[in-house]
Amino acid sequence: MLGLGFQRPRRSPWELLRSAAVSFFLALLSHIALAMVPRLFPSLSLLSMLPISAFVLVATIFLGKCWRRLLGISASAPAFVLFNILFLWGVYVAVIRGAIPSILDAILNAECALLVFGFYKIFSSDPGMVAHDSSCSMESEQKGFSEFNLQYEKSPLFSRVRYCNICKTSIRGFDHHCPAFGNCIGQKNRRLFIGLLAGFVITEASYTMCSTHFITKSLNTQKIRLESIISGNLVISTTLFSILQVLWQVVFLVWHIYCICLNIRTEEWINWRKYPEFQLIIQPQPGSPTPETRFTNPYDKGFIGNMKDFFKPKD
Repeated sequence: MLGLGFQRPRRSPWELLRSAAVSFFLALLSHIALAMVPRLFPSLSLLSMLPISAFVLVATIFLGKCWRRLLGISASAPAFVLFNILFLWGVYVAVIRGAIPSILDAILNAECALLVFGFYKIFSSDPGMVAHDSSCSMESEQKGFSEFNLQYEKSPLFSRVRYCNICKTSIRGFDHHCPAFGNCIGQKNRRLFIGLLAGFVITEASYTMCSTHFITKSLNTQKIRLESIISGNLVISTTLFSILQVLWQVVFLVWHIYCICLNIRTEEWINWRKYPEFQLIIQPQPGSPTPETRFTNPYDKGFIGNMKDFFKPKD
């Protein structure tokens, strides 16, 4: 007997609080380290500061990871992402907002609010988990999940069911496990994921536009000044942070749009040799001792068909 269900692994309140506290500290440390870049290199342009900021950010995250491993404590990636959103929003409200026209101010605040709401929705969403009973679980372990999945390949309910090694469960339409959102991306929440990813790009691009507008007015007029060295450095460092985020998120978003156009998942693309339906066996030619295995996509319905498949309601 198989049934659909969604049940996130439970963690104790103390463990959740500790992970959130560590994430908050790491997010704060990252932004303090980034704020030192304009402090130490005040004569450089924003473009020149970008590679330095990227190095500082990667080094800070790496040192934080080593520190956590040394102390044996864990952090929450979703909490880290959430604290970064709130930090940027806080800097905007506290420092930048007064220099921004009311319409742009309303738009950016609405974008931040929607981003937090969307983040909560995808964190708590069901990606399309498939719950097996104990007998099915034993059978899947004995046969291997790929072979076990072939029994359901003709059933729409169980099409493209993949196994997530992190969540230790089966996901219908599994694309990948997203640590930043603390959830798998599957059949039921893939559209929400794409929308949220686009929301991050739009919001951070809007923040960059507003912060650069603030910096320009502060430098070129006497009406608005940087209130202090600390606030000025924070505006510049958060601008650099937003630009770096937009750069990699745009690439990530383009990749997922490309996969949508081909009707393929990230997991299937990377590990296609694990799934028989993606393997096209070419019989050996004279002089070739073994057959050749090539990639084929049986789910590709053409651009229009793939887009219809992506936007149609998910059961």
